[in-house]
Amino acid sequence: MSDDVYKKLAKVLDTLPNGFPAAEDGLEIKILKKIFEPDEADLFCDLRLKFESPEQIAERTGRPVEGLDEKLTAMWKHGQVMGIDFGEVRVFKMLPWVFGIFEFQIDRMDREFVELCHAYEPHFGKQFFQTGPPLMHVAPVEKDIHADHISLHYQQISSIIEKGQSFAVSECICKKEMDMLDNPCKKLTEVCMAIAPAPGVFDGYHWGRPITKDEAKDLLVKTEESGLVHLSWNMQDGHFFICNCCGCCCGVLRSINDMGIPAGKVVNSHFVAVIDPDECVACGVCADERCQVRAIEEGDDAYRVKPEACIGCGLCVSTCPSEAISLIRKPEEECEIPPANEDAWFEARAKARGVDFSAYK
Repeated sequence: MSDDVYKKLAKVLDTLPNGFPAAEDGLEIKILKKIFEPDEADLFCDLRLKFESPEQIAERTGRPVEGLDEKLTAMWKHGQVMGIDFGEVRVFKMLPWVFGIFEFQIDRMDREFVELCHAYEPHFGKQFFQTGPPLMHVAPVEKDIHADHISLHYQQISSIIEKGQSFAVSECICKKEMDMLDNPCKKLTEVCMAIAPAPGVFDGYHWGRPITKDEAKDLLVKTEESGLVHLSWNMQDGHFFICNCCGCCCGVLRSINDMGIPAGKVVNSHFVAVIDPDECVACGVCADERCQVRAIEEGDDAYRVKPEACIGCGLCVSTCPSEAISLIRKPEEECEIPPANEDAWFEARAKARGVDFSAYK
């Protein structure tokens, strides 16, 4: 089988702002072959990052409209494209590699796929975290934010939830990946949440299971208790997912822990934890049980936070038995304001990477 269509697909994915770099041993092509049949790869390359109906796609590309809806619907269910079913019409758009195609392979992955993706991580991460803006921002534990420290709406996990009308939850693909690599996580696993601004979006959906708004709120409490970091897309409005992440499995946080990439390049955060040495009883709970990015270290008489490594999640604050830890807002000059929305993030990211993705807008 010719690799030409897969090389074309890989080039398209790498032209998108998120990126999909080539590896010297062709790992990216092997991964795409696991996900796409040749005709699916070819069709993907004709899509755009905005939703279109099959009729619009056919008119724009010259493809026959017959069977196009069925083909795209099947690709949607396989996690290869994004789709929305409005009843009378369905619309579809292409997905980046991350966040996108990779995450939606959770029900199709096998050991070979996992091993390929795990081997590809250093290649992808080297490019992905080289330029900004970061994909994710940290939504800190709200109860740990002091009243006189301003928390903007996009940093408030409750605000993101309140704007949603439909919710779904799924097993975390990063945790499933590590489990298949014989390194299972001890924390909660069904923690990846999708959010939609319209009711009923996830009824009969092929990913995860629908939950109510109250169940979504309860899940966030449980993930905080379990020591998981709230991450969402690094933009001001339009959030459609909340990841609840651990440092042992999450591909984003592991880039800090395992690849040594500075925390500020990996996630956007406006807060930092501070330990009062006079109040610290040196129990080690913060460092040993709560911090997911190894940002707390033991000193002579007390523990201390390494500010350059802290992501401001707040997980260490509420479980400190001596109440020695506070979450404070960084100086304004250190706070990077996220792009306004998804389109603005794509534009900022493409400019930073120097790629022209105008053909896919």
